[in-house]
Amino acid sequence: MAQTDVLLTKEPAPQSVPACELPRKLYDVARNTGAYTSSGLATAGFRSAKYLVDEWFQNCYARYHQAFADRDQSERQRHESQQLAAETEALARRTQEAASRQVGARLQDMHCWKSELQRELGELGAETDLLLAQKQRLQLALDATAVPFSIATDNLQCRERRQHPDLVRDHVEMELLKEAELLRNIQELLKRTIMQAVNQIRLNRERKETCEMDWSDKVEAYDIDQTCARYRNQSTEVQFYPHSAKFEESASTPETWARFTQENLYRAERERLASGNLRVLIDCILRDAAEDLRLQCDAVNLAFERRCEELEDARHKLTDHLDKGPSCVQTLREITDQEHNVAALKQAVKDKEAPLKVAQTRLYQRSGRPNAELCRDSAQFRLVSEVEELNMSLAALKEKLLEAEQSLRNLEDTRMSLEKDIAVKTNSLFIDRQKCMAHRAHHPTILQLAGYR
Repeated sequence: MAQTDVLLTKEPAPQSVPACELPRKLYDVARNTGAYTSSGLATAGFRSAKYLVDEWFQNCYARYHQAFADRDQSERQRHESQQLAAETEALARRTQEAASRQVGARLQDMHCWKSELQRELGELGAETDLLLAQKQRLQLALDATAVPFSIATDNLQCRERRQHPDLVRDHVEMELLKEAELLRNIQELLKRTIMQAVNQIRLNRERKETCEMDWSDKVEAYDIDQTCARYRNQSTEVQFYPHSAKFEESASTPETWARFTQENLYRAERERLASGNLRVLIDCILRDAAEDLRLQCDAVNLAFERRCEELEDARHKLTDHLDKGPSCVQTLREITDQEHNVAALKQAVKDKEAPLKVAQTRLYQRSGRPNAELCRDSAQFRLVSEVEELNMSLAALKEKLLEAEQSLRNLEDTRMSLEKDIAVKTNSLFIDRQKCMAHRAHHPTILQLAGYR
């Protein structure tokens, strides 16, 4: 704002001219008198114009609306927070109760197995004669799995030589990977079973020690789980272990855990049970493994056949598309026709040059007529319109020529793409049919996979 008061440091000098009445000067002050304008002066000297009444009401309504919105959002946030807290509390309580029930069930299972181990500790014996033949069968079956595993691996490697875009993870590859994984699992199972038979033959007299070790582990685990079952939210021994909520790589599953104890109990049986039960187990393993491998082999062969049919059908369709383009016109013939069309358009453009030269030359020569003879007669107008028509015709022909050339390039690209795709499909058919399926004819029989010669 401008300064309204002036500070005086000394008395003003007396006036030399006597004071007299001067006429008052009138000023024309600009005022806002139109609609929706502020009352008073446009600028009152030392400050800006005032707000309008509508603006004041709008500001009040904005404050009301903002206050209402903030209050509504706060209430909704409080409601959601209370609901979330209640839900998480109920969820934590349910999950803790479920975990406690599972720990209790685990204690019952361990108590049962611990009792069985205690019962079997005094009944250990040795009977190994009949296991020798079963061990030999296991070894033969393990040797027989080398051939199908080699076939599956070779099929996967051969199919890696497929070209783009046929290098896909199709159903055949999935079945081959499943077969290779099944063979690896069966080989591991046969190896474990062989080791079980060898250990049964060699370590029957030491089964008691094994069962005692298993029993002691279960006692220790039972004590740990019993301690865990006693923990509550009010317990003082609990604390945070951030990295405990993960599965150890070496941890067993409930199935392997139960099977381990079952195997220990099975091996701990006396003469008849130790020999008979293990032979029955070996028979089941060999039979199931042979059946699973045979079924998986049939599934792979069926997938190969279906894939070859799909490739053959795709190749036929691509060949049809190569031979039959739009409007059932052969693609190669259409390319030839389009080339002729491009040549014709170029010739048409060239043919228009001579008339254009004639018309422009006539106009040029007529521009040299002297004086009043330089007249805009009908011949002059006709020559000018002729040049314009010829230029328009040339422009249309050149545009159509560009479109025809682009269409020809598209046809050529399509033909190359189709021919390449046909070659890719032919290569894929050769790999699947001549390489893979021919190699799979050497797959061993179910008797060989079962361990028989």
